[in-house]
Amino acid sequence: MSIKQCEDRLLDRGLRPTPARILTLRKLSELEYPVSLLELETMLDTLDKSTISRSLAVLLKRHAIHSFEDGSGSTKYEICRSTVEHCPIEEQHVHFHCEACNRTFCMKEHKIPIISLPNGYAIENINYTIKGVCPECQCQQRKVLTN
Repeated sequence: MSIKQCEDRLLDRGLRPTPARILTLRKLSELEYPVSLLELETMLDTLDKSTISRSLAVLLKRHAIHSFEDGSGSTKYEICRSTVEHCPIEEQHVHFHCEACNRTFCMKEHKIPIISLPNGYAIENINYTIKGVCPECQCQQRKVLTN
């Protein structure tokens, strides 16, 4: 996403396009995988942790990004690619957390299954994370076992 596209996305979400928000949103738009606050802090070394944290909180509130727990002990963040103001749950995807390398992968081709809830319940957020071992780690494990 260009700086102009980030500015437009922020304005569309009713947010003032501050430099910190633009940098944070732009970095998330460049990534193909979700990241933690610590990872983002390393990538955005010109911003301090509290500035990034505040930017993430505002971006989450206005649905410009998603957050989810992947079981690693830290919240992961990724850009919301939906063009509507509130990203429909039907457009969200499954995540895979590798318990060997601790990386989390987006499985964009696999949409989150929607279930019917009893009357009176309203879905606000769904977190669907599969845990296991990624192909790269499986290959490394096989090499160790065969040697």
